[in-house]
Amino acid sequence: MEHNGRKPSFSGEVAATKSFGRDMLCKVPEVTIFFWIIKVLCTTVGETFADFLNINLGFGLTLTSIIMGAAFAIVLFIQFRTKKYVPGIYWLTVVLISVFGTLVTDNMVENMNVRLTTSVILFTVLLAATFVGWFLSEKTLSIHSIYTAKREAFYWLAILFTFALGTATGDYVAEELSLGYTLTGFIVLAIIASTFIAWKVFKFDSILTFWIAYVLTRPLGASLGDYLSQPKSLGGLGLGATVTSVIFLSAILLVVLFISVSKIDRILNEKSKAAENRATSKKFIVQIAAMTCVFLAAGAFIGVYASSHNKTIANKNDLTGELAGFISTETDMRGYVVANDFTDARAKADNLEHDWDSQEGTLRPQNQSQWTAIDSTFDQVLTSVRTTTDPAKCKSVIDNSLSVLERTNAGTQNNSPTSTDSSQQIFSQPETSQSSPSASTSVSLGDLSSFIKIEQDTLDLVNKGDLSSAKTRIKDLETAWDDAQSTLQPKDSVKWTQIDGTIDTLLSELRASNPSQSGCKSALEASISAMQK
Repeated sequence: MEHNGRKPSFSGEVAATKSFGRDMLCKVPEVTIFFWIIKVLCTTVGETFADFLNINLGFGLTLTSIIMGAAFAIVLFIQFRTKKYVPGIYWLTVVLISVFGTLVTDNMVENMNVRLTTSVILFTVLLAATFVGWFLSEKTLSIHSIYTAKREAFYWLAILFTFALGTATGDYVAEELSLGYTLTGFIVLAIIASTFIAWKVFKFDSILTFWIAYVLTRPLGASLGDYLSQPKSLGGLGLGATVTSVIFLSAILLVVLFISVSKIDRILNEKSKAAENRATSKKFIVQIAAMTCVFLAAGAFIGVYASSHNKTIANKNDLTGELAGFISTETDMRGYVVANDFTDARAKADNLEHDWDSQEGTLRPQNQSQWTAIDSTFDQVLTSVRTTTDPAKCKSVIDNSLSVLERTNAGTQNNSPTSTDSSQQIFSQPETSQSSPSASTSVSLGDLSSFIKIEQDTLDLVNKGDLSSAKTRIKDLETAWDDAQSTLQPKDSVKWTQIDGTIDTLLSELRASNPSQSGCKSALEASISAMQK
């Protein structure tokens, strides 16, 4: 059935004629394809712009939340003051609520140590309570009937909880269950497609399917943002949070300008009172029950998967022995910083962030306090490396983080961050054999980070298949190692001989007439490992 030449859209209710006055007071757009395009773009911005302010500009999570909360409150006030739907104001409110909703969940997880599982349950309850209160008060949940202040208040409260719930759900599946954002995106896309089929083919209620899709587009947008912003080495397109945010904000602006001029998203009709009240029908209740069963079944499956996934860590209560990879990455980053190579240092920062997020589901349950302490130092490292080119400042922050990592990995009880001065002793006093072991320091030989950097550079070239450049780079190692022999060998002849043997092996592999990429890689990894012990 059509009205005024237009078909009801996904989540659009069957419309009936209303007065011109009520047309003018409608505060939300018609649900067209442009609605969903902008919605996904907004959710992506919610993910990337929050990261841009928090990490790239170094504002930190708390200050970012205060700034975006204030901006959202101001724009929401303006939205309430308008007497009709204004595309620019409405969609600016959605952009800001997407960022703020993301930050609400992030603050709960990172600053309040609330588990993602708890966040999902909490926001589900809050969203359900909002819908119940909305329906009991207004007898409808239709977004085509937002023409009073009370209904608009319920509407924006529901929108806020959908973004917070979508963030928590997406992060739970991607991080805590370690499925990653790409796979999570495909899972969410499949559920959205199923919801569309339920509406289109099986005639499920449009209001019900609309709100389900509205929640699910949040993790879909986050997965898209993660794919675009992550470096190519981690399976993304390498655009970064800044470029991704600019692209999507520009796209939102263009689409909003188009709909402002074309007026294609204006609601010209509102469904009748009888149509609004169909939400009380038996059929609607059955559909809610059916969708609830589907989501409960999905939740049960996820719970079983999580239980199976965590069996291997059930008997662990700390992170001892779990952090060697992160120590190695930070050591490499430190070497690049000391060499004033911030391009490679930031690439390593991307690797650190990606690896830490992907292993959160495994590491965090083992010891919440240790994980939180390390996560805090990682935030400082990422902010420092991405916002400054001061080697001394970055080195100090990395040294502090490494000291926390090393103590935790070694099983030392005190896992709280230490002062910069104490952490710097690990690296700045190579002659002191009493300093604690680190990934860049052989206790008996002192600071070997410069040699590790050369070997890591060579390994990167080998991984790229550029063996010719790797041969050239390894000459620097041979020269530097020979020059340092008179200083290093007297400190610990046994250790020096061991490392010297690994260097001889990798030189032989690289200088062979037909070098093997896998052989060169193994030799380099063995030598790096020997230096780090």
